[in-house]
Order: sequence, then structure tokens, then C-alpha cells
Amino acid sequence: MWPVADHLDDILGKIRPLEPIELPLLEAQGCVLVEDVTVPVALPPFDNSSMDGYAVRTADVAAASEREPAVLTVIGDVAAGSGEPPAVGPGEAARIMTGAPLPPGAEAVVPVEWTDGGTGGGPATAMRAHSAAPEGATGRVRVHRPVAAGAHVRARGSDVGAGELALRAGTVLGPPQIALLAAIGRATVTVRPRPRVVVMSTGSELVPPGEALAPGRIHDSNSFQLTAAAREAGAIAYRAGAVADDAATLRAAVEDQLIRADAIVTSGGVSVGAYDVVKEALGGDVEFRKVAMQPGKPQGFGRIGPDRVPLLALPGNPVSAYVSFELFVRPVIRTLMGLPDVHRTTRRAVCAEAVTSSPRGRRQFLRGRYEPAAVPGEPGTVTPVGGAGSHLVAALAQANALIVVDEDTTAVAAGAEVDVVLLT
Repeated sequence: MWPVADHLDDILGKIRPLEPIELPLLEAQGCVLVEDVTVPVALPPFDNSSMDGYAVRTADVAAASEREPAVLTVIGDVAAGSGEPPAVGPGEAARIMTGAPLPPGAEAVVPVEWTDGGTGGGPATAMRAHSAAPEGATGRVRVHRPVAAGAHVRARGSDVGAGELALRAGTVLGPPQIALLAAIGRATVTVRPRPRVVVMSTGSELVPPGEALAPGRIHDSNSFQLTAAAREAGAIAYRAGAVADDAATLRAAVEDQLIRADAIVTSGGVSVGAYDVVKEALGGDVEFRKVAMQPGKPQGFGRIGPDRVPLLALPGNPVSAYVSFELFVRPVIRTLMGLPDVHRTTRRAVCAEAVTSSPRGRRQFLRGRYEPAAVPGEPGTVTPVGGAGSHLVAALAQANALIVVDEDTTAVAAGAEVDVVLLT
């Protein structure tokens, strides 16, 4: 049997990251940046107000108080997106909105709540809409508090300066990174695309969810599970559904998918039965192996079609399929994306319950519920969930980790430390 690490190394040794392409921003979400991005212009590009209020000279409000407010002449409005703002001279103020450019002569912004809002009454709570009260852009305003220079002003370049590094190559583009690229004016970006992964399950017994079950039939869960897992790993995943146990049909189905696939994942049909059609249909292109692990001993890997698309053939029991995906398929997806770290995080944890039996010579992966330690640096706690059976989907749904029992260990005492692979 192949050791787990050797099987994975052999697979990854044949996988290369996808070639970079230039994509519009929203299509680049989830992709890996392949270029350093620098800032062409400062962000923000001009001094602007962080409050709704009045742009003032600090000397004019230095002695302002509620008992003796500073009275200033309002010379107009400065709205976000407005053109050239009016200059603020001695004894003057401009009513200014959040995001609007600080007008020439002004040194700070007084929030509207620190003024009478131009009403001549007590402290204001808000400005009236300009369309309802255009007179608010003129007249006088009473300021009840002093402000320091730069108060409530976002200075030009205070977010990031021109020429600075915005994002490094290797960054995965999520919503904040997309926002930054848009803010600095980038409409497109060069990335490694998300790999397209086609998932299909095999078995004449499989029925899509939502359809009634005839005798001997079961609902197809693998294609849904593995498609969701591929998407969670970063791929654009397509569920091709279940294929009956017929070698010609399966071969044709796989060939039909090659045009849209950077990788293909099948489940089922890889063991030693008379109806294991994946081996029958793909044996010329895919090497089938026994891997020293439980669950998931039967595995297949090869490259098919003129473009040599990677195909990973996983066992059909749901837990076996999922564990195999996490150990072998997820690293393939992350490698295709060009990510430096393709593996799940591993932690040490205290096993809360004994593992009474583990097969010698095979690495066992048990489902577990992991709880991090309250003290940083200390091992967390993991509790086995369900038994070792590779069909126990309900137990898998309760797990957030895999408990690793190495090949030379046949039992784990309660309270012993183990490695756990985190699934979230």
C-alpha cells in the first residue's frame, strides 16, 4: 500500500498552477493575485470631511462655548462630488457634507451637532435636506465648541499614499481587496483563475435528492458533498450528477466534461467489485492504488484527454469520499490556484475519549469535535464523533476536525495528545 504522504506527493508533483489571466474585478473575486499592485494616486485623493457640519478656520472658533458661541457667516454648501468649493475667509464657514473636499482656507470641520445648524436656536441634531431648506446654505451659524486643526478631516493620502504597495502578489482577492482595487482605480487585475472542477458520482443505485426511492436505491449525496467542498476550497465547481454503472457511459460522460474542467473528481467504482466501472472505464489513463489509510484505501489518479486534465477517483462511501477530498483533492485545487499553503491547519489536541482500535499499518482519520484551548499555546480538546464506519454521514455532519491516528498506533488512551486536521 502507498503511504498517504507518498500518494499526495505523487499527485502534487504532476500539478502546476493555472496560467495567469486578466479579469475584471468582480470576476477576480476568490482568485490569487500574481502581481504586486501599487497605488497610482493617494487615497483619499484630497482632504475631505469625515462629518456633516461646517468647514471653519480654527482661529474663528477658538473661544467658542455654549454660553458665548462663535457666530460665522455661511458662504455656501460643499457637497460630496461637488466641483470647486468656495474659499473660507475670516469669520466665515461653509456647510459641508461627509466626503466633500475641504474648501480652501478651512482648517477643520465642526460637526453639525456642535452648532445651532443655522436656526438661531439650540444645538442641532441634523441638517435639513437642501431641497427642503435651501436657505441653510446661507445666513449665520452659531458654533458652540472649538476645534483643533485637522479635526474631522480625512487628510489626503491618510489611507495609502501614491506609490505605496497596495496588495502583494499571492493575495487572495476577497471583498476588502476588491474594494481597495476599485478605490485606487483598477478595473482589471492579473490573477490565477479559480480552477474549474467537475464532480460526478457513479452508481446505478443513486437517485437525485427530491425523487422517490425505489427498492435498493439511495439518494446521491457524494456529488453534492464534493461539489460544495470544491467550492469551499476556492474552485468553480460543477456538479455533473450520478452516472450509471456502465463503462462506456462513464467514459463518454467524462470526455464530455473535459471542455470545461481543470480537474475532474469522481466518487465510487474504484474498489475490487465486479461493477466498479471507474476502474474499467478509465484504467488506461488512471492509476488505481491502495493507500494505507482508513477510511479511503482505494484511490485513483491520472490525467486524461488532450490537455491532460487531472482526474482524482475517490471511493464511494460518503465519509471515505470526504476524507479523501480533504487529503488529496483540496491540495490539488489550492495548487492550481497558486497558493503557497495548500493544506488544512493541523493542531495538537487532547483526545477526550479513548480510541480503542486502529488498524496497524494504516493511518486512521476519525471524525471529531475540536474545541480550542482557553489558554493560548496549550493543546485544545477533541472528542470523537460517531464510529469508524465510512457510511456514517450524520456523524460527519457534526464534526469540525479529523483525528489522526498514525500507522504504528493501534489505540489511543483518553487524555493522550493527538494531531487533528481542522475542517473549518
